[in-house]
Amino acid sequence: MTFWRPVAAIGLLALAGFMAGCSAANAPGDPDDPLAEALVVDHNTINLTAIPTTWIDRAKLDLHIAYGHTSHGSQVTTGMTGLVGWMGPLYTWNNGGTDGALDLRDFYGNFGHLGIADDLGDPNRTAWEQATRQYLNANPGINVVMWAWCSQVDGTEAQIRQYLDLMSGLERDYPGVKFVYMTGHTDGAPPSGNVPTRNKQIRDYCVANKKILYDFADIESYDPSAGYFGDKLVNDACYYDSNGDSSRDRNWAVDWQNAHPGEWYHCTSAHSQPLNANMKAYAAWHLWARLAGWDGN
Repeated sequence: MTFWRPVAAIGLLALAGFMAGCSAANAPGDPDDPLAEALVVDHNTINLTAIPTTWIDRAKLDLHIAYGHTSHGSQVTTGMTGLVGWMGPLYTWNNGGTDGALDLRDFYGNFGHLGIADDLGDPNRTAWEQATRQYLNANPGINVVMWAWCSQVDGTEAQIRQYLDLMSGLERDYPGVKFVYMTGHTDGAPPSGNVPTRNKQIRDYCVANKKILYDFADIESYDPSAGYFGDKLVNDACYYDSNGDSSRDRNWAVDWQNAHPGEWYHCTSAHSQPLNANMKAYAAWHLWARLAGWDGN
């Protein structure tokens, strides 16, 4: 049985019950309803077959997404592109949502073609917010906005607080838009290091304040079998220290790919391995379905 592809009905129900964990939201498809709980997409939400196709179709009908990122953030969309080739047209997306595809405006740098910002830290830590406002004012049909970090999550507590405050301001001023928070990629630091600490700051804020979070770091800290590497100096390329000698000597994604032929697909994955982008794509579709109104169960 292939782990990620559709399985028999009984097996699918069991697998969905085991893997489809995600904090529930109150009518996430309705932009005027506040979340009852945080909506967190992480390593627990990578079971693609758990997502009902009706909610994938609904996401393609209802969502109009703008996504700003540079290389690391491209793992989400290159994974989504590869998924179409692996699983078929159900998962199609394009800029504008033509021919029944998901409307995902994918900006690899130069968000909105405005010449203002590339990602959450380029050219600085506030330009993305200005670009978001300008783009939304010119494109009132957009109802989901997501931005990714490159390496700039490696900042101070005050700098991450600034990010959280700017996001909160956008939520206040654009109540009809869902804003997706994001953690930054892993960087090989121990759990007490700055990047894990700053990612935890974002994560804790989102949970405490009922936000929407795409937990980029968490997704790449686990393999699809739930093996955990976040305490093993794991980095964005999926290399980790397997024996505690402070040297990264194995790669969890390569190991899993070798052990599970046919259960993953080749795709571009900036700075990393195809499996990482596969998982980012599965999580993204879970997010889109949740934002369209699926309860995650």
